[in-house]
Amino acid sequence: MRTKADTREIVERLKQEYPVSECSLTYEDAWQLLVSVRLSAQCTDARVNIVTKELFAKYPTLESLAAAGPDAIEAIVKPCGLGKSKARDLYGMTNMLLREYGGKVPSEMEELLKLPGVGRKSANLIRGDIFHLPAVVADTHCIRMANRIGFVNDDTDPVHVEKALVKVLPPEESNDFCHRCVMHGRVVCTARKAYCEACCLQDICRTGRKTLSAKNAKKEKSV
Repeated sequence: MRTKADTREIVERLKQEYPVSECSLTYEDAWQLLVSVRLSAQCTDARVNIVTKELFAKYPTLESLAAAGPDAIEAIVKPCGLGKSKARDLYGMTNMLLREYGGKVPSEMEELLKLPGVGRKSANLIRGDIFHLPAVVADTHCIRMANRIGFVNDDTDPVHVEKALVKVLPPEESNDFCHRCVMHGRVVCTARKAYCEACCLQDICRTGRKTLSAKNAKKEKSV
């Protein structure tokens, strides 16, 4: 487990590397972000943005999407994968927002989790990006980096990773930190390979230190 001092250094280095921290999903309203994040399950954000451009053009309001029906929604969101279940969740989510929340997306975790298709990752994204509350979005990039850096040890459970990060991250930095994990995870700390030589965290990351130490030892042996 990393200390709070370690974590602040990690946060600062990522801030220097990625000064602008923002969600890569395209949206104008809170309900649109909810829709987008549901579609992002097992799908790239780039693909989701293409699909939602068509979806929101045809159904520009919460009311119009809620009235569309699962079949009509599925016809558009099918390219995101899991079309039937995602369409069902979007139909249920939009209608529940209208029926129980007056068309407003709630900010409380407990209320967000009541919405069809909304898990902790989605709820935290809404809380952080829409309501600017402290939130840890434990997505695949965040989980991977948390393990490689040493926030957790061989633990891929999103709730465990979220709790571990909440303990050490400055609350005001938590949401942006997770966005930066996505940016860093896409180009440097990738799922296929960690490019430690190009990483701004190489000397304080558990994996980075091991990787570079092994390479240096190999070089010395070959001399």
